[in-house]
Amino acid sequence: MTAETLGASGAATQTGAAASLTAARLSALHESFAADPVLKQKQNAIVRVSVDELAIDHQLATSLSTTVSHRLDDWKVTNQKKSGRCWLFAALNLLRCGAKEILGVRDFEFSQNYAMYFDKLERANYFLASILDSAERGEDDRLVQYLLQTVMGDGGQWNMAVNIFQKYGAVPKSAMPETESSSNTGRMNSVLRSLLRRGALELRTLHRDGDAARLEDATARIMADVHRVLTLHLGTPPATVDWEYTDDAKAFHRVGILTPQQFLSRYTTIDLDQYVCLVDDPRTEHAKGSTLTVEYLGNVLGAEQVLYLNVDIGLAKQLAKEAIVEGEPVWFGCDVGPHMVRGDGIWDGHLYDYAGLYAAQLAMDKEARVRCGESAMTHAMLLTGVDVLDGATRRWRVENSWGEEAGDKGFFTMADNWFDEYVFEVVVNKSRLSPELQQALAAEPIVLPAWDPMGALA
Repeated sequence: MTAETLGASGAATQTGAAASLTAARLSALHESFAADPVLKQKQNAIVRVSVDELAIDHQLATSLSTTVSHRLDDWKVTNQKKSGRCWLFAALNLLRCGAKEILGVRDFEFSQNYAMYFDKLERANYFLASILDSAERGEDDRLVQYLLQTVMGDGGQWNMAVNIFQKYGAVPKSAMPETESSSNTGRMNSVLRSLLRRGALELRTLHRDGDAARLEDATARIMADVHRVLTLHLGTPPATVDWEYTDDAKAFHRVGILTPQQFLSRYTTIDLDQYVCLVDDPRTEHAKGSTLTVEYLGNVLGAEQVLYLNVDIGLAKQLAKEAIVEGEPVWFGCDVGPHMVRGDGIWDGHLYDYAGLYAAQLAMDKEARVRCGESAMTHAMLLTGVDVLDGATRRWRVENSWGEEAGDKGFFTMADNWFDEYVFEVVVNKSRLSPELQQALAAEPIVLPAWDPMGALA
């Protein structure tokens, strides 16, 4: 017998261990609360002050040192503003480390707007292809509903950034600067979502009717509409860059005309093909050392699929440490919100004691949080420093893309225990992997459904 059945009116009635919330039960709960003077004191505080201010461990927050033994950054942070482009910002921030050395400038930025323009355009095309691929399914099918609900967000994954760079190259920020909509994507995205959802219904109808000619025409028209909206909001991307600049030694350089692909090749030092995304999927059914992918997760048709190598978080930390010690920042993805003091720019897995404040059991391990939807990757940033003592990592320095107001002019400090619990992805050069793990990359990946938490976008 189930714990819940439906009565004649359709309302739920309890027949098992659970019971209806009667007036008597509710009265008893109120009386129990009122009789506890500690709860009354907490209530008086919480109704007037942010609960975070009451739950925070002040001594821990003030004792977390922001210094590190190995620090790479000597540049200013970027600012994604009111957009979800952190994954592109972090990837371009990684690329600019080589660019600023080649150019001889401390502060250089690639155009994040240029990268987003082509991601949006390609992602619209990818969405329409996914709609046609799933056209035999009903509109209430879980996959179809997932595709329609999640269309045209700003978030992404490492492999999706690589797809854009490899197809479209990159340009300096001066060649395609920010616009109002690139820094505040809400309205543009809502228009694109409406356009694509309407288009999806039209394509499904034409597919059902078997009208191949009209289907092709409609797809082309929808993509033309997407292109028009994007170009109105973000500007026209340059086909070439007439590149000239002055370096930090005040020397002027007139380079000449470069395509975006030439610009990327000339001013970056990273071979994107040689980098792999390590993921910590804590669920026991996905063995460490296996490769994973997520169906319908991508942006460029025909490009490399999103691919993860599932490893223990301790190994991910070790490889990230090695990269930083050897002079290379590291792209990573995490669940950014828990145990963070944004203004101070710090993370520690023990910063807040909500369980003690509420006298309720709240703790779950990483696997349980992933299984029940409590935790997933939500943000991507760049590791630019690490504190190492006797070979062990103690804390990490992080380049965020939220501007200079928080932390150390936009750089955050992460306690090592927070890395264990809330970091999900780390990108490293394949050469850092053991021979066994390098061989594992060639294995057929486990294909996870589109809605799997490992498909969460930063």
